[in-house]
Amino acid sequence: MITQLISAARTEFDLTDPSHQKSVLHLAERFLRELAEGSEAAEDLKNKLRAEGVPMEARMAGLLAGSRKWMIENQQARKVAVVFAMWGEQNRLQPKSKDNPNGEDSLVAKLEQLEWAAKDSKIDWQLYAVDDGCPHGSGEIARRVASEHPLGDRVSVLSLADALPASDGPLHNLASADDSRKAGAIILGAMGAINDGSDAVIYTDADNSVHLGQIGLLLQPYIDAGAPVVLGDRKHADSVLVKEGARWGIGIKVLRHMQCMIGHAVFSQGILDTQAAFKLYDSSLLKEIIAEPTVYDFSFDTDWILAALKRGVDIRQVPFAFIDSAAESASITQGPMTTWETLLFGLEKQVRKYGFAQGDAAAMGAVLREEIKDYHDLEKVIDHLPPELEAAGEEDFGNPAVMSADAMRSWLRARVAS
Repeated sequence: MITQLISAARTEFDLTDPSHQKSVLHLAERFLRELAEGSEAAEDLKNKLRAEGVPMEARMAGLLAGSRKWMIENQQARKVAVVFAMWGEQNRLQPKSKDNPNGEDSLVAKLEQLEWAAKDSKIDWQLYAVDDGCPHGSGEIARRVASEHPLGDRVSVLSLADALPASDGPLHNLASADDSRKAGAIILGAMGAINDGSDAVIYTDADNSVHLGQIGLLLQPYIDAGAPVVLGDRKHADSVLVKEGARWGIGIKVLRHMQCMIGHAVFSQGILDTQAAFKLYDSSLLKEIIAEPTVYDFSFDTDWILAALKRGVDIRQVPFAFIDSAAESASITQGPMTTWETLLFGLEKQVRKYGFAQGDAAAMGAVLREEIKDYHDLEKVIDHLPPELEAAGEEDFGNPAVMSADAMRSWLRARVAS
């Protein structure tokens, strides 16, 4: 029966179509039924889903089934918060329509996904939707949607602007919501969750790119192994990753090489997907980490990871499904090179703060500070590639033997000056 279910699964997933959300959960429940009846072992199901050519919906349903199975079997009670930031989400928060082609009904989807995952389990949950200074009223839309939904009391809608200026605490260096780029909102949501007694904080994105029925994948190593940090890894062999075309030119190799060398402390630990919006932090640890944030922008992912590495805590990684919601992505609307400017300069600042700027990492950090002024310089780089990186793969990025910091400096000077 499992083989037939896999064969009949969809080959695509539309984040704007509610029927696709229902279909994947139905398939996950069919998998669970087969597992419960003993017709299939969990490991056998995993192996079948790893086969080449398995439809995307089947692989996604397999991850959801694994999450739900653990949630049902877990006997340790925990209160979990799920936090996301909202900026420019006025369309995706609402259902798809003729006038709103990119609508995902994302808040409703999140509520129903979490309810499915946690029903009849020991996991209690609360959703924190935080307006990051959105000029289009994302917060008000979220409040309206929550007020009209039966699970609306499971949503806490917060506004970063209402929390500023702050005389002390994690937000005291943030002048206004206009100065935040996601992290200010995530920090405010985490503060609210911790104050409300949550044992762990999960953060994700406002769109439907991450199905929250998968929270059991994060919670299992947190509860069973006591890992205080669990990171979703889109590069894992068992993950489902759908990206809507390449957003970058060939020069992305240059940026990745610089990123991996500067952030050697992170990437050398096998943490290759730093920006995935599916991460869990134990609340007591997170309270320490956010006490003095290095940044309030969307490079905060590496800030928190570096802070955890500095403390020597156990960091686990898990596979999960990620379906890119590119139509109104901030990295598209704000410009891809502004994204990379933020990520690189944020990482370099964080590495110095936590004492990881040594050797080649420090050398490449100096190259970035001294040779790149802003995203305009990155735009001169993104469509070009030095000979040293032409054949480079993921495993080569950050290796000074492939291209040293000095060689990168020389190439950047010639490229930026042209």
